[in-house]
Amino acid sequence: MDGALPALAGFTIGLTAARRAEELAALLERRGATVLHAPAIRITPLADDAELIGATRAVLDNPVDVVVATTAIGFRGWLEAAEGWGLAAALRQRLAGATVLARGPKARGAIRAAGLTEAFSPASESNADLLAHLLATGVRGRRIAVQEHGAPVPEVVEPLRAAGAEVVPVPVYRWSRPTDLAPLDRLLDAIGLGQVDALAFTSAPAAANLLAHAELRGRRAELIEALRTQVLVACVGSITAAPLVAAGVPVVAPDRGRIGALARHLGTELAARAPRLRVAGKDLELRGQAVLVDGEYRPVAPAPMAVLRALVRHSGKVVPRAELLAALPTGGEEHAVETAVGRLRTALGEPRLIQTVVKRGYRIPLDTPAGALR
Repeated sequence: MDGALPALAGFTIGLTAARRAEELAALLERRGATVLHAPAIRITPLADDAELIGATRAVLDNPVDVVVATTAIGFRGWLEAAEGWGLAAALRQRLAGATVLARGPKARGAIRAAGLTEAFSPASESNADLLAHLLATGVRGRRIAVQEHGAPVPEVVEPLRAAGAEVVPVPVYRWSRPTDLAPLDRLLDAIGLGQVDALAFTSAPAAANLLAHAELRGRRAELIEALRTQVLVACVGSITAAPLVAAGVPVVAPDRGRIGALARHLGTELAARAPRLRVAGKDLELRGQAVLVDGEYRPVAPAPMAVLRALVRHSGKVVPRAELLAALPTGGEEHAVETAVGRLRTALGEPRLIQTVVKRGYRIPLDTPAGALR
């Protein structure tokens, strides 16, 4: 690999997004990652969404006092759908007569692009602070339209109703399970075989649907164990992370809830977690499905990499062939271990890095202890 090594070179990252998946995949691939795309959600087309039509007519039939815009794409999508139904002018007129609140700067921009003006937008960009502002101003007897995006927002709607408001949820871009589940099955298989280094999530429904699909396949416990111990899980923000956190999965997130920041954060986190060790006078760094040998990038196939990781986990001790066989992604006979070791030596370019201990197994001659392997 010529020039400076891309931050994500060697790593494989799974994506579950439907919207903007290509954009995020391009950002990750530009940084050297291999991307496995397995959409965990499907977006209902707005023009066919009877619930959105019903909510729009509910806003038109009876004026609302407050409109809450939670996302830019959701607010724009609502107006674009209304345009297709011939209701855009009437909807804008209704919104102009209401107090409009924006969750964050992107929603604020969409409001202004529609020729409207927001009355409040929390600096934190959080639903919690938006709700606190509403409750502080008093909502009893007021009619409030809450624009959703992909999933209900009970953390906003229910407290408003409890405080005496009449709430009209506006469901934009409803998300459901994908019709083709094969990519999700392949992602679960790759995770189970130790061939995925990280998962990136940009929506809570995608995270929840992946867990639900694993449950459907009888693999939820296996998936959660892998996410807790082997796979780095990165989310664009705390709302996205909620289903995973509830399942006990550790999650990392960038300071800014943007997909560009998410891609950069993945590079930083994976590089920091890559085991680095010195073996037989050589510096090794394990990067997903590749190894840096004295800074030289060397791709390694899944079976040889599984052998290397098993040897590293034993910190230079002899590992029996039977144990290495169990570590191979697809198992096999004992000669499969010898084949994998041979391929590993070839991939690393230095046979001395893997020692054969006659009648016992194999070891790596560590000069320094290995860092913790995930």
